[in-house]
Amino acid sequence: MRELKGKVAVVTGAASGIGRAMAERFAREGMKVVLADVEEKPLAEARDTVARAGAEALAVRTDVSRWEDVEALARRTFDAYGAAHVLCNNAGIGAGGLTWELSEADWQWVLGVNLWGVVHGIRAFVPRMIRQGEGHVVNTASIAGLISAPGMGPYCASKHAVVAISECLHHDLTVAAGGKVKVSVVCPAWVKTNIADAERNRPASLPRRAGAERGPQEQMLESLLRQAVASGIPPEVVADKVLRAVVEERFWVLTHPKTKAAVEKRTRGILDDALPEFDPMGV
Repeated sequence: MRELKGKVAVVTGAASGIGRAMAERFAREGMKVVLADVEEKPLAEARDTVARAGAEALAVRTDVSRWEDVEALARRTFDAYGAAHVLCNNAGIGAGGLTWELSEADWQWVLGVNLWGVVHGIRAFVPRMIRQGEGHVVNTASIAGLISAPGMGPYCASKHAVVAISECLHHDLTVAAGGKVKVSVVCPAWVKTNIADAERNRPASLPRRAGAERGPQEQMLESLLRQAVASGIPPEVVADKVLRAVVEERFWVLTHPKTKAAVEKRTRGILDDALPEFDPMGV
């Protein structure tokens, strides 16, 4: 999609982090921006920032784990602007722990946002994009969608699924819809965001286990996560790479070049029938 000025971008998880950076970056290209997030006050602040920069902006409070919310987001977008040219299924949460200690609610929460949020976005927007004759879907996965790490079972499961869905969507659009709607999947490593504080948005309907205390392993994993996030790249760097991928119609967006070695090592391990390995220095 070579020309973005005057077109419409929809970004979920737009109140902070990568989502907000993408919304602001698209706005600088002259796009109209629809910002969606579950956090109302930060969402309104993000919309105001985009609007003050001179872009048309609409904020829609959205829980991407709920189909009704995402379909309402699509309706609001098309009612307001008559189109959606770029859809960024970006909303995501980070939560983990030892795989056998995680509750059903832990899995439901992570998969509800990270996986079902993408599924709902595709179902709500892609048919409309096909009818309008153009569009680009950007799904935010993670390097955790290409390799796996300890203490991150639900997160890795959701992000591997997002990568697979993105590949299938590309094939489906190519085979059955003439390839007029393009797809990109974003696989960042560590980025300076609020992902380590995702519990702030955990729904009351999916609480932590009653009386569950963070054991020493979980505390260690959380500490390592916070350190890694703090050392990450700015979200604006990711947003720049996403913009280029849309303009150049590229599928893969690996924001940290060094992680390609880790992906290659995992692939080689699969072909060699080797036991899985994880090198924290590789991400």
